[in-house]
Parts: sequence; C-alpha cells; structure tokens
Amino acid sequence: MSLLAWAVIDGVVLGLGLWSMLVAVPALRRPRLEARLAPYLLDVSAAARDEVERSARSGGSALAALFGPAAASARSSLLRWIGGEESVALRLRLAGSARSVDAFRALQLAATGLGAAVGLAVSGALAVARPVAPLAWAALAVVGALAAFSACDLLLSRAARRRLARLTEEFPTVAELLALSLSAGEGSHDAIRRVARASSGELGLELRRVVAEVGLGVPLADALQAMARALRIPRLSLFADAVIGALERGAPLAEVLRAQAADARSERKRELLEVAGRKEVLMLVPLIFGVLPLTVLIAVFPGVFILRAGM
Repeated sequence: MSLLAWAVIDGVVLGLGLWSMLVAVPALRRPRLEARLAPYLLDVSAAARDEVERSARSGGSALAALFGPAAASARSSLLRWIGGEESVALRLRLAGSARSVDAFRALQLAATGLGAAVGLAVSGALAVARPVAPLAWAALAVVGALAAFSACDLLLSRAARRRLARLTEEFPTVAELLALSLSAGEGSHDAIRRVARASSGELGLELRRVVAEVGLGVPLADALQAMARALRIPRLSLFADAVIGALERGAPLAEVLRAQAADARSERKRELLEVAGRKEVLMLVPLIFGVLPLTVLIAVFPGVFILRAGM
C-alpha cells in the first residue's frame, strides 16, 4: 500500500479513537430529553419503553453512540425485508407454538449458520476431486445459509396454515356443541367451559385458554376478543361478537351459533367444490401426457409389429 493509503487509515483510526474518548467524557455526554423522560413514562408510552430498552442494550458506550443508529436502521430494514416481528408473532400464534419471536430468530440464526457450514462442507468435498475457486466456496456458503433461513420461515408458515385450516374445519362442530349446551339451559361461560373440556382439537385448546384467562379474572368478553384478534379468523370474530352481544344485551345465542355453523359448513362445501374444480384441470395432465400415449402405443404397436414381420 502507498504512503497516502496508510495515512488515510491512520487518520480514520485516530479520529475514531479521539471521538470515543470525547463521547466518554460525562460533561460531553449529556442525555437527550427523550432519554431523561422515558423512565417516567414506561406505563403509558411504548416509545418510552423502547427508548429505555435501547439505552439498556447500548450501555452508553461510545461505540454504541457511534454505530447504534446505523445498526437500528439496518435491523429495521432487515425485519421489513424478512417479514417483520409482527408477522412472525402472528404465525407463531397461529401455529400454536410457545416459542417467542426472539427464540424463533435465534433458531433461524442457528439454522443459517448450520446451512453455511453445510455449504462449506460441500465445497470441501468438491475440492477433494478438483480445485474450487474461493468465490465458489463463498457462493455455496451463502446459498446454504439462505436456504436454511428460508426453510425455517417456510416451515413456520406451513405450520400456521395447517393449524388455521384445522381451526376453520372444527368451528362448525364446536359452534353446534355450544348451541346444544346453551339450549340445555347453561350460561355462556359454563357452555364454553364444558365444550372446551370435551373438545380435543385445536379450537378446543383455544377455548381452554380462554377459560383459563377467565379463571384468572379476565372478563369473558375481553378473553374472546383477544382470541379473535390473535387468530384473525373471520368466523371466530363473528362468534366472539355474538357471545359478547349475548352477554351485554341478553340476545339469544343458540340460534345464532347454529346459523353460523350452517354458514361455515356451506362455505366449506363451496371451497371444496372450488378445489375440486382446480384439481379436475390438473388431473388432465397425467391423462393427456401419460395414459393417452400409452393407450395409443398399446393399440398401434402390435399392428406395426405384425406388418413389419410380414405376417
């Protein structure tokens, strides 16, 4: 390297060192107004909680003051690109997983490292047979890391979709059981507790969670609304609204639940007909490209064979 390049590197290092020393001086490191007010607003402001958490993570170091905003911006951009924490939290809730968003991200990070290691191992195995360029090593490591990262996300989305489908399929049966319990004279809370205890599916598990929250002192309406907001299933939202309306205004609930169960079964039947219509078109592919050529071959080949043999 030339003398000018070394001078530039030394100047940058010297500047960072002097800036770190100056920032570490208490007189020059006065906290911002937001940082001073945040500890007193924790119970009313989410921004204040984020500010306190960010200050606790940074620890007030000079490097955190220098590179903290850039790191936060890069983190938010990465979260927007990969779906964000809200999307991951929703899919974890739909999948019925007890894992937190941070735990899932840690698992995803570990899988990414494992994928990179597998990519390097494949590169090493290829290098035994023939020389591999350094760029190919890096490319295989990046491909393995991206594949592992995407696989974790796809598996979570698949688990969420499957559990969502099971919840939707179980709703008509659960709604009819609730209507039967209400028609027998039980109250809304008692009927939900009985059906939750008797059900063994995913919706029964959600109702048992609602019953547990009510047992802890949460109102039934709030527990049902929280379940509907967390799962974001239109049928469950209508069910929660119907139960809340019955609790607040004394409206008849059994007939409403029977109507909702009938509507859900009709919608499910319509979805099955649509799926059958799409599958009918796909079924023509093996028929046209598999069965039909074999049929023509079986019908024509004996005649051609006989003509060639002169029989």
